[in-house]
Amino acid sequence: MRSFTVDLSDAVDPLVLAVDVGSTASRGGLYDARGLPVAGLRHKVPHAFTTATDGTSVIDPLRVVDEVAAIVDALARPELAGRIAGVALDTFASSLVGVDAAGEPLTPCYTYADSRCGPQVAALRAELDEAEVQQRTGTRLHSSYLPARLRWLRETEPRLFDEVARWMTLGELVVLRLTGATAVGTSAAAWSGLLDRLTGTWDPRMLAVAGISTETLSPVHHPDHPLTGVTTRWPALAGAAWFPVVTDGLAANIGTGATDARTVVASFATSGAVRVRVPAEVPELPSGLWAYRVDAEHALLGGALNDVGRGASWLEATLRLDDVDLDAVLAADVDPATPLALPFLTGERSTGWAADARAVVAGLSAATTPAAIARGMLEGVALSYGRVITELTRVAPVPEQILASGRMSQALPHLLQLLADATGVPVTPVTIKRSTLHGTALLALETLAPGTERAAPTTAATVEPVAARADYYAERAERFAALYSAVVG
Repeated sequence: MRSFTVDLSDAVDPLVLAVDVGSTASRGGLYDARGLPVAGLRHKVPHAFTTATDGTSVIDPLRVVDEVAAIVDALARPELAGRIAGVALDTFASSLVGVDAAGEPLTPCYTYADSRCGPQVAALRAELDEAEVQQRTGTRLHSSYLPARLRWLRETEPRLFDEVARWMTLGELVVLRLTGATAVGTSAAAWSGLLDRLTGTWDPRMLAVAGISTETLSPVHHPDHPLTGVTTRWPALAGAAWFPVVTDGLAANIGTGATDARTVVASFATSGAVRVRVPAEVPELPSGLWAYRVDAEHALLGGALNDVGRGASWLEATLRLDDVDLDAVLAADVDPATPLALPFLTGERSTGWAADARAVVAGLSAATTPAAIARGMLEGVALSYGRVITELTRVAPVPEQILASGRMSQALPHLLQLLADATGVPVTPVTIKRSTLHGTALLALETLAPGTERAAPTTAATVEPVAARADYYAERAERFAALYSAVVG
């Protein structure tokens, strides 16, 4: 396998300093004009969401600001002055922070997994035509989006709500604190559920539903419209453009090398997603999917799962699988005695949007082992990916290939065999590390170095579906749908 890195002495200018704020850590690295990571110039700061049984999922926004500053401290070396032409940032999607007029946070950062606004979701579904909202904004009414979250804050903490001068994504706040200026990238705005997917502008009807106005939001910038002329404390970044924050979902698709609508990208991280880039004027959306406007011409069509890496970690900790090789469990042949599972530990996003759904394991017997339960849960994850892909084929071409990326695709490589078998589509693992970070750098390079040829990401051998397992997974998919209908509704 060829190396996907470059020594600083051989790096082609201009360089980009890219930062990815994910669910488990903030990561940064330098990339050259070909999109190659510069060897030895990367930095990582771990973190974790604060969670509770009531649905709380938050993180201290100023902690993340400090993390990103530490990353820039480590990478923006004085000797690189004049070589770093841009700083690009992505974060997990659907984040929200309320700040005062001076940019000081008044709230924690609410994450996509915070489900406390479930009652407001139900109220909005009774109040609005959800199908019409989805067609206009590309999003359903769900706890991971901001209309319900903002209404929850307005109803439960009205004094705090009224004190907020600006509502921001986490990435906007980071850029504001480090540069004094900010903007929101089109994709980050789209993931809020407050953007008109066809015009790329804030949707006045959803702002009214949320109880806010455009004056409390940042301007929306396409990825090729960076902030320039900003001043920071890093001499090496003098004159560098700061790009508007984008979502990790967009960055992950770009970073894996997907080039057309017949190549689907499946991300396997703490959460997961299936995405394909299509023209912005998407026809009528299937109810199980979202469509996020990402730039002047394109949208990402797909669906998301809350619990992938989170699910695997829960299995290992809760079932005490210390002496069990989880990947070896997935490598075994299918077994009809495997329990059937709905893997919704923190609620469901696509395809049913049941924020209050919880995991269900059916078919347990006295002979069922912890390993079999784990296998059933992860088969449930693969079937959930498959449900999204089935919805995609209603409006996009049948996929010829699935590109798999993310740390869980490498930590549990046989999970990709489950995906191939459950969908009947070949799966090609993208083996470069930090593909999301790579995509964030590539987006900036489209503006900074448009004429430079990019290096293709490295891949491993394609995982082909096992034809003999097709009937097993077809039967599982039918039982999954029946169990979902009976338990979740």
